[in-house]
Amino acid sequence: MSSKVLKTLLVLAIGGFLSAVLFTSGVGVGMLLPRLGGIDLPELAIIPTAAPSPTSPPVPRASAPSAELEQVFVPFWEAWDLVHREYVDQPVEDIRLMQGAIRGLLQSLGDQHTSYMDPDEYVQANTRLEGEYEGIGAFVDTDSEFLTIVSTIPNSPAEAAGLKPGDEVIAVDGDDMTGVDGNLVVRRVLGPAGTKVTLTIRREGAEDPLEFVIERAKIVIPSVESEMLENEIGYVRLYDFGDRTTRDLRAALRDLLEEDPRGLILDLRGNPGGFLTTAIEVASEFIGEGVVMIERFGDGREEVYEADRGGLATDIPLVVLIDAGTASASEIVAGAVQDHGRGTLVGDTSFGKGSVQDWTPLSENGGAVRITIARWYTPDNRQIHEVGLTPDVVVEITEEDIQNDRDPQLERAIELLSSAEGLPGS
Repeated sequence: MSSKVLKTLLVLAIGGFLSAVLFTSGVGVGMLLPRLGGIDLPELAIIPTAAPSPTSPPVPRASAPSAELEQVFVPFWEAWDLVHREYVDQPVEDIRLMQGAIRGLLQSLGDQHTSYMDPDEYVQANTRLEGEYEGIGAFVDTDSEFLTIVSTIPNSPAEAAGLKPGDEVIAVDGDDMTGVDGNLVVRRVLGPAGTKVTLTIRREGAEDPLEFVIERAKIVIPSVESEMLENEIGYVRLYDFGDRTTRDLRAALRDLLEEDPRGLILDLRGNPGGFLTTAIEVASEFIGEGVVMIERFGDGREEVYEADRGGLATDIPLVVLIDAGTASASEIVAGAVQDHGRGTLVGDTSFGKGSVQDWTPLSENGGAVRITIARWYTPDNRQIHEVGLTPDVVVEITEEDIQNDRDPQLERAIELLSSAEGLPGS
C-alpha cells in the first residue's frame, strides 16, 4: 500500500462526523459546503441541508385563525401587550418580537435541525461564493449548539492544526459564538488564503477551552481516489456525494475491474454526505437490485428508493470502511450494503444523520424557517438518526496507531478480502 493512501486514510480515520459543510470559501452543501444555492431539499439527505435562494417564492399566507386557535393565542397577546406597556426600554421593536416568537416556536419542537433565520442571516447564509475556495479545510455540522467539527480534509490547515471530530467552535477571533447560527459562524471562519483565524474550541475530555491559530489556504477536494492495493485488492475512496461523484466512481471502478481484483474496499470514512440522488446511484454500483432507502414524511407519505440497474461491482466481494465521520448520504449507502448482506462494514459507528430538512422563505421579507420534513430508513426499516450504523467488524484507531502511521481498519479490510472466507459476494 502506498504511503500516500495510508496517510490519507489515517487522517480520515482520525476524522469523525453531518455534515457536511467545509470551512472553505463556500462549495455548496449538496456536496460538502454551506451553500451552492437553489438545491431541491427532497433530493437531499445530508448535513446540513441546503436552502433555496433568498428569491424563492414565499410560503402562502395562512387562512384566518379559527375561534379555537384564537383562544390558544390569548396568553401570547396578553404577554405582547404587557411588553409594550411595561418593559423598561421603550419603544420595543415589533419586528424583533415577531422574530423572537418564531425562534421560540421552532425551538419548542426540540429538534436541533428545525430553526429560524432572520432576513439578514438568511441572505448571508445563502450568498453564493464564486472562484477559488479558501478556508481551513474541515467538514462541520452547523446544526448543533455550536459549530462542530465533523472531520478534517487530508493535508488541510485544519488537519495540521490538530482539530478533531466533535470539537465545538465556541469563539472566532475572540468573539463568543453562543447563539450564533452555525451557517454564519462558517462565514466568520472563511477567508482568503494566507490570512489567519483564531478558533476557541471546546473539546470533550479537556478541562479548559483550547485555542488554535490557523492559516487559511486554498482547499482542493477530490471526489474519488482509487488504486490497487496489496493482495490484488481494489481500493476506492469517496470524499463526497456531489454531482460528479457517480461519474468519477464508475470510471474508477472500470479501471480497477480491468485488473481483475479479488475484492473491493469502499472507503466512506470522513464522508459527510451530499445529494440523495448521488447516494442512490453510488449504492446501485454495488447492489444489483432492491430497496436502497425509505423516506417517511410527517403526513404519513412514504417514498421508496430502489437500486438502478447496471451497477459495475454488484458481485465482487466488498468491504465498506466507516467511522464517526460517515454521515447522511454515506450512511444511506453503508446501510443498504449492510441490510442487503452485500458487503462487510468495518470501522467505527457512523454519525447517525437520518433526517431531511426543508427551508421555506417567509412572506414580507420575514426570513425563513427550516423544518425537518422527513426521516429516512434503511432497507430493513432501521432508523439510524442519532444512533448510527454499527460495523459488522468493529476496529478502532488508537493514538498509538496514529503515532506509528498505522491504519488497522484498512489492514483488517485487506485481511478479510485476502481470505474472502464467508464474505458476501465471495
